[in-house]
Amino acid sequence: MSISSLIEADRKHLIHPVVNYREHEARGVTLLESGDGAFLRDAAGNVLLDAFAGLWCVNVGYGRQSIVDAATEQMKKLPYATGYFHFGSAPAIELAEQLVARTPASLQHVYFTLGGSDAVDSAVRFITHYFNATGRPSKKQFIALERGYHGSSSFGSGLTALAAFHRHFDLPLANQHHIPSPYPYRSSHPGDAALIAASVAALEAKVAALGAENVAAFFCEPVQGSGGVIVPPAGWLKAMREACRRLGILFVADEVITGFGRTGPLFACEAEDVEPDLMTVAKGLTAGYAPMGAVLMSDEVYRGLADGAGGAAIGHGYTYSAHPVSAAIGLEVMRLYHEGGLLANAQALAPRFALGLDALLDHPLVGDSRHRGLLGALELVADKTRKTPFDASLKLPERIAALAYRNGLIFRAFGDHILGFAPALSYTADEFDLLFERLRRTLDDILAERDVRAALDSGVRVGAC
Repeated sequence: MSISSLIEADRKHLIHPVVNYREHEARGVTLLESGDGAFLRDAAGNVLLDAFAGLWCVNVGYGRQSIVDAATEQMKKLPYATGYFHFGSAPAIELAEQLVARTPASLQHVYFTLGGSDAVDSAVRFITHYFNATGRPSKKQFIALERGYHGSSSFGSGLTALAAFHRHFDLPLANQHHIPSPYPYRSSHPGDAALIAASVAALEAKVAALGAENVAAFFCEPVQGSGGVIVPPAGWLKAMREACRRLGILFVADEVITGFGRTGPLFACEAEDVEPDLMTVAKGLTAGYAPMGAVLMSDEVYRGLADGAGGAAIGHGYTYSAHPVSAAIGLEVMRLYHEGGLLANAQALAPRFALGLDALLDHPLVGDSRHRGLLGALELVADKTRKTPFDASLKLPERIAALAYRNGLIFRAFGDHILGFAPALSYTADEFDLLFERLRRTLDDILAERDVRAALDSGVRVGAC
């Protein structure tokens, strides 16, 4: 098909995730054609530096021949193997063993899914089954964070606390609750310790209001991704895990975005020696080269499921769970993280990434820079003193994304004037320099537009009053 016919066919037939459908019909698709390392090429021949790793996932960069070879060999040998009826395949078993060896010690069992959303959904189903099977059927309430993201499944999108995932979907459900995000830039608490204490107190208060006998679990991301790359203070994750233990509720770490070297260690939980009851992963598990996610669970939860089944099958499964090709890809990706040096490369260059973001704090538009490992964000404000957001009518995110594309750069421009970055773990020092050169040019370009400059000047005048 020609490029024009592809664009027209997309407009007529292909439904895209999280867009305004009519706006997409009018705009048309941006057709990507190929990728190499940190760069993408679109159908018009534009070469773009990808500073978002696809969708937080292409951690190894594009075009890794060893991954293509691993997938090809597995497809030749055994392209599919069901996990039903006690069947299995070597790549899935080996990958499960590696995950257990490299995740926190509490996690001893793995259930493979197709991605992050169904990993969260599976975790909820396992948790529900666990409490029913262990004689605590009243535990049906779930707690998560404001600005949190836990996928787009029928249940997970209610744990997600972003308006677009609730509007017209009858969410959140009555058993889904949210407590304030640990958001340092927007916090009124005097320092990190006070913010951590406030989070713990909010969880305790919510559990008390619902009744501990009714609360099943608390879900959280170690760093909140789609909510604006909210980086909590060091010690927050461990404090929340310990609070869950005291309260008698399960602690679920959603490491779909933060896992596989994104924040420095292989998993963000490692940084604070946190051992969850369950963990959800995806994205970096296969680096986006094939769909796959996983739920990891403690032996205690697994025993509750296994011993409480009463001889019956546990009725949860997917056709493509533990898919051998995805698992073979996952094994090669894990090799690249460790033996291939990508994890070490990301750790070595993370300070360069942090310095590049922090250097932009001198830009008139930038109010905050935040980061952990190779996960970071800039928050744009009209007035730095008052942290005043820009008016939504300016449509800055769309305009910034378009200008960045023109400057050969892709990143995430969130709707609340936060710019998100998740470069591949394979980035070089030169590629980081190019990222920040193009990013500063993009910020200068948007600042040069008259209505943006006027909004900035207005914000400064208001802040001075």
